[in-house]
Amino acid sequence: MSRYLTELYQKNMKTSGEDLLTAIIPLMKLLSLTVIGLVLAHPKIQIIPRATFKLLSKLVFALFLPCLIFSELGESITLENFAEWWFIPVNVLVSTAIGCILGYLVVIICRPPPEFRRFTIIMTAFGNTGNLALAVVGSVCHTSDNPFGPHCHSRGVAYVSFASWVSVILVYTLVYHMMEPPLEYYEIVEEGVEIAEEGVEIEEQQAVNDVSRPLLVEAEWPGMEDKETEHSKQPFIARTFQSISNVSQLSSDLEVSGEGGVNSPRSIRCLAEPKVVRRIRVVAEQTPIRHILQPPTIASLLAIIIGMVPQLKAFFFGNDAPLSFVTDSLEILAGAMVPSVMLILGGMLAEGPIDSKLGLRTTIGISVARLLVLPVLGIGIVALSDKLNFLVHGDAMYRFVLLLQYTTPSAILLGAIASLRGYAVSEASALLFWQHVFALFSLSVYIVIYFKIISYV
Repeated sequence: MSRYLTELYQKNMKTSGEDLLTAIIPLMKLLSLTVIGLVLAHPKIQIIPRATFKLLSKLVFALFLPCLIFSELGESITLENFAEWWFIPVNVLVSTAIGCILGYLVVIICRPPPEFRRFTIIMTAFGNTGNLALAVVGSVCHTSDNPFGPHCHSRGVAYVSFASWVSVILVYTLVYHMMEPPLEYYEIVEEGVEIAEEGVEIEEQQAVNDVSRPLLVEAEWPGMEDKETEHSKQPFIARTFQSISNVSQLSSDLEVSGEGGVNSPRSIRCLAEPKVVRRIRVVAEQTPIRHILQPPTIASLLAIIIGMVPQLKAFFFGNDAPLSFVTDSLEILAGAMVPSVMLILGGMLAEGPIDSKLGLRTTIGISVARLLVLPVLGIGIVALSDKLNFLVHGDAMYRFVLLLQYTTPSAILLGAIASLRGYAVSEASALLFWQHVFALFSLSVYIVIYFKIISYV
């Protein structure tokens, strides 16, 4: 009996050690790539200049990532899968909503400066569900003894890609407006001074774009400076609401004092556009919804359309497909996505943190809420969803991707939005730096936990 218990204990210890090794090795691969990028881009060595990393980020954004999405999502998705995978985009919305609640709690507990309250909520709520999740899936599936089966990579990439369009819509709508500079802290410049210094400001801004913009600003949104509009760096929405309120008050005063004739203010007011409709129209006009159609989003849409139509899918995917050489070429290019993303992340970390006015307490609060608390809540959400039969039965990778959406640090794209809006740029850069440093440890811990519980969730 004693011998049997000893053998059982040794067997369990060996199994636990193998499980731990299986979970840690993929992250060690990603960490190695990140360290290589950090060494190559380090200011004291600078074997590869920053301009090269920016060019690499453009290649990832416009070529490698779209190729990966199209080749894997297009092959995996069918009309049946499209209906079964409905909870993946819903989970993005759920994780964002829970993140907003946690961000609000961080505001209450940590008490950041008033101008950074919205920023605190945003950085807690919106995670990196795109490039980093793809890199983790690619590294996990690169291990031969992964727990997700032979089609691990194709299914994992398909699941992550299927959720990306929801994140993009949220960023270009909700986040864009929440990152508007607060009206009460917006620096007011006199009109004469503004006109006189306009030429100088343009030249200085170009210099800033070329020299001092952090790499993280272009890590997920290359060419961001081309998207800037007249009102990007102004509290336009807040000013518009304020002016509408003032006009409405003036109309009410005129209505009380005016006559009741045909041309009276009362008659004009009846024909005027309702105040709520005006506000919605103004917000819609200033929402850069057209920027949603970026190369990765277009690749996702094409992959979904082609994958759900069997006749079209037969032309692109399969050994006997007439255009299989095209998809094979795209797969070759897609292979460069994961190493390129991690090299760019290393280059971003090599720049180091920037001075921030956010405060140490708030920085720690956001990082703890995003990297430690949210994943625990995510385990509960995914387990509850499984009990309610919302998930694909018996698909471990499906559950792993859902859990991963709660585990990643804040989206790097938030740094680009902050730069575009001129709001909390240095704070976003510093916070993203520290979050990605801490994420190396939190991701390791939670992936080990996920590998242990994935069969029970």
